[in-house]
Amino acid sequence: MPTFQAKPFRPSSASNTLPARYRALLRKHPFALFGLPFIVTIVAGSFFLTPAAALRYERHDRKVRQMSKEEELGIGKDRRKVDLKEEYYRLAAKDLDDWEQKRVKRLKGEHDGIL
Repeated sequence: MPTFQAKPFRPSSASNTLPARYRALLRKHPFALFGLPFIVTIVAGSFFLTPAAALRYERHDRKVRQMSKEEELGIGKDRRKVDLKEEYYRLAAKDLDDWEQKRVKRLKGEHDGIL
């Protein structure tokens, strides 16, 4: 006979409790009492969390939306329209009126004369 018994000791008062009965039934029907409730919990959680996730994404979509160029620039109806060509030529003409020719300082060793 081995030194320790393979069967754990359970007092007779504990054999009639709910956990003891559950352990005994779990040995006979492991899938029905452990696997099936686990799968049902996962599937039910999926169904309950789907609307919550949809709400989250709807709120995010309300915050982030695509804006037109006018909304981006903050231009209202009473402001003038911006034309890129017009702005380019307007700024180019302003620069052409008062420009000054400046000689760039040469590095040492470069020739100043014509080669």
